[in-house]
Amino acid sequence: MISLNSVSKQFNKHLALDNFSLEIPEGEIFALLGPNGAGKTTTINLLLGFISPDSGTVAVGGIEPFLHPTEARKIIGYIPENVNLYSQLTGLENLKYFTQLANSKYSNDDLRHFLATCGLQKSAMDRPLGTYSKGMRQKVGIAIAYAKKSKILLMDEPASGLDPLASKELSDLIRKLAKMGTTILMASHDLFRVKETADRIGIIHQGKLLKSLQAAEVTANDLEEIYLGTIV
Repeated sequence: MISLNSVSKQFNKHLALDNFSLEIPEGEIFALLGPNGAGKTTTINLLLGFISPDSGTVAVGGIEPFLHPTEARKIIGYIPENVNLYSQLTGLENLKYFTQLANSKYSNDDLRHFLATCGLQKSAMDRPLGTYSKGMRQKVGIAIAYAKKSKILLMDEPASGLDPLASKELSDLIRKLAKMGTTILMASHDLFRVKETADRIGIIHQGKLLKSLQAAEVTANDLEEIYLGTIV
């Protein structure tokens, strides 16, 4: 579902990605783990079609996103570190607004079902978003992608700033979506959350994918040692 083949991308004199290759099949959660400036956000921007590769190929569901951005974005949901929603609207109203922008028509009962599926409490659905915690806003953002029937979910530091309970709830939700067939790429530098959430973990540094690990085959301590030994 997600494919980057021998991709390089340079900004001025900075080589953000260097012959970078990655394949993520349907229903897999892949965590791209690396320090700030490693190339994680550049990878996501390539998949969203915001920028083009200098060399190599990028595809989502067989579509080249820079060449066919409208088609690519029909199957992609994107959750940034801070989800940009309307604070004066309720969670339900935000979901209704963004699904209508995507030319989808749902009843309020359908929209409430999507929000509940993504873990938002019933009591919060009719409250202004300005009263929500960051974790609750993330759930509304994921509900928008879910209602859009996104086959691919791209997440850039999704757990940053969340308390431990909200972070665990987010991990549970991500795994739930993957079991339903969503392909998920999450970029992070949070070793513990990556270990608890992902099926596979890739360590990226200076634009290169240096290692790829099965999350189930390493402990959190193992991952920390491997990560530090790779990037230092």
